[in-house]
Amino acid sequence: MHGLHHSLSTLPSFAKAANKTAKKSTFASCKTLRIRAMRAVVQRVNSASVEVDGNMVSEIGPGLLVLVALHESDTDSDADYICRKVLNMRLFTNESTGRGWDQNVMQRNYEVLLVSQFTLYGVLKGNKPDFHVAMPPQKAKPFYESLVDKFRKSYRPDGIKDGVFGAMMKVNLVNDGPVTMQLDSSQSSKSTNEETGKTIN
Repeated sequence: MHGLHHSLSTLPSFAKAANKTAKKSTFASCKTLRIRAMRAVVQRVNSASVEVDGNMVSEIGPGLLVLVALHESDTDSDADYICRKVLNMRLFTNESTGRGWDQNVMQRNYEVLLVSQFTLYGVLKGNKPDFHVAMPPQKAKPFYESLVDKFRKSYRPDGIKDGVFGAMMKVNLVNDGPVTMQLDSSQSSKSTNEETGKTIN
């Protein structure tokens, strides 16, 4: 009887420990999932431009400036998700109805400026940033170029501008709002199934 009492009294502590371990494991898994994604910071702008070595290489008027970071595990499905979501994000007011958050960049016939920025995947180790989860440059360059091409095919070629991959760029912008959104492609498969809107070409 004493042994039975001992077993019953110690069971809750084991259960609590197991529960804590499970929560830690789930939290760690969530952190891993969140970082395994293509990342985009989308800013609604009145204007934006990119300069390299004092020369203007790209500029847009009203539209979207999109800073893009490629994760080492990214695939075409991640690029498809980011392209579709950026072009369909309803970040603009419908001037006909006055309704806010009603139209996307394509409906307004605005432009998109894409800029590769691997530092979005920077993680501080002490005070020094580490970028080990970003896609290596030799793989990232053709992948980024294919992403730009995907945007151009999904919208219109002259409506998509970009910076210079791997260059030291000066990015100038006038943020409209300000409005800034972050997108991660980690839930791309789920979002694809739930997506009800259609891309407007």
